[in-house]
Amino acid sequence: MTQPVSTREKVLSPESIEPGKIHKRHVSGDAVLKYFIYIPENRSTYTSQFVSVHGISRNAREHAELFAPLAEQYGVVLVAPVFSKRHFGDYQRLGREGGGRRADHALQMITEEIEYLTGAVSSKIFLTGFSGGGQFAHRYTMAYPERVQRLAICAAGWYTCPDESRRFPFGIVPTPRLKGVDFDMQKFLCVPTAVFVGQWDIMHDPGLNRSARIQQQQGFTRLERGRRWVAAMNRVAMEHDIDASCRFTIIPGVGHDFRRAMKNGQLGLRVFRYLFSISTNRHFTNGTCLASDRHRLESDRIPMNPELATGLFS
Repeated sequence: MTQPVSTREKVLSPESIEPGKIHKRHVSGDAVLKYFIYIPENRSTYTSQFVSVHGISRNAREHAELFAPLAEQYGVVLVAPVFSKRHFGDYQRLGREGGGRRADHALQMITEEIEYLTGAVSSKIFLTGFSGGGQFAHRYTMAYPERVQRLAICAAGWYTCPDESRRFPFGIVPTPRLKGVDFDMQKFLCVPTAVFVGQWDIMHDPGLNRSARIQQQQGFTRLERGRRWVAAMNRVAMEHDIDASCRFTIIPGVGHDFRRAMKNGQLGLRVFRYLFSISTNRHFTNGTCLASDRHRLESDRIPMNPELATGLFS
C-alpha cells in the first residue's frame, strides 16, 4: 500500500532524479517493487507517462535503454516496471490469488509515485508490453480502461478474448482469484489499440502457451493469435455499434526477439508513432464510445511489404 503524501515527502526527492539518464528505483516503502525510469530533458510541465512492460525474461532495463531515445524525442517520462519471478509469478494475468502479488495494483503504485516525483500524469498512461508484457498490458487495459490513453500490444503469447461465457483469463467473466476486477468491454473498446507481431513469430518456443484449449480458441502461433484477436475485437465493436478500431501490423523480417524487433523492425518507432503522433478524443455517451474523428495514423506510413498484409482478416 502506498504511503500518505505527508510521509512520502520525507523520503522522496524529485530533485534526485537527474533527467537524461536511466535510473533504477523502488517504490517508497516497498523495496520489492522496482522500476526503471527515464525523465527526458525535453519535457513540458504536464507530460505523459509511457509504460513498457517486459516479458518473462524480465528485461526491464533493456526496455528502458531501447525506448529512452524515443522518450527523449517525444518528451514523455519512460517507466519500465520490474515484475520479479519470485514476487509476481502471475503478472501476465494481473496476479491472481495464489500466483504472487497483484501486478495491476503494483503498476498503479509505481505510476502514482512517478506522478508525485515528476508531475507526469498517472490517470491516463500510454501502455505497451512485449510478449508476456503484451499479455499484461491488454489485460490491465481490459480491467482499467479508464486509466489507459492508448495501448500497443507487442507479440503477446495469447489473449483474453471478448467471450462472455468464459472465465478470466480466457474470457471476460470475472474470477474470484482477482478480487475487485470486472470487465466492461464497451469501455475497453474505446481505448485505441494496436497489435504488432513479427513476420517470423511463428515458432513454438518454450515460452509459448501451447495448451489445447488456447490453440483451439486462438490458433497455433503468436502471429495467428494476434490476427484472430484483432478480428474478434473489431467484430465485437461492430456488434455494439462502437466507433472503435483495433489495428494489426506485421513487422517485416523479425521473429520473437525484442532487441531485433527494436533494432531491425523499427518496433519502437512504430509504437511511439501509434501512441503519440495523433491525438483522438474519445468519450462515453450513454455507454457508447464516440470519437471526434476517424483518423489515419502516421504509423501507417511506415513501409511494409503489401504481400504481408494479404488476407489478414480472412
